[in-house]
Amino acid sequence: MRQLRFLPMLWTLAALAGCALFVSGLVPPRVSIVNVHVRRADFWQQRLRVRVRVSNPNDLDLGVKRVSYVLDIDGQRIATGICAQGFTVPAHGTAEFDTQVTANMAGALLTVLAQGHNRPMHYRLRGRVELSRGWLRSLPFDERGSLTLR
Repeated sequence: MRQLRFLPMLWTLAALAGCALFVSGLVPPRVSIVNVHVRRADFWQQRLRVRVRVSNPNDLDLGVKRVSYVLDIDGQRIATGICAQGFTVPAHGTAEFDTQVTANMAGALLTVLAQGHNRPMHYRLRGRVELSRGWLRSLPFDERGSLTLR
């Protein structure tokens, strides 16, 4: 009977330990566009190959199960997508992947044509990196930068 008296305290300690594991202190990865290649384009639809870099600022490897994202260029929504190909980003390292995007960016394309093909364009890339293991399974990201279409 005396042992049962300590059972609530053990449950409390176990719950606190579980919370410590849940609040893991992981820093969200940095996700940026390395380059964009126009594969095929007409006025209504563009096929792009987007090279994306994921940088891991954490002390442990990140096993990535999926990356979902929204891409805006010069303030216009260009594409949404999912990279469902798993990969690992080493601790304090980077990994890159390609994603094929079909977009309707007629307004942005007109701007590029009017101002020149090699003009830098500003992008915003936001979404979630879903991890393959651990208590914390999803890390948000929201990055801004500039790129030149090639």
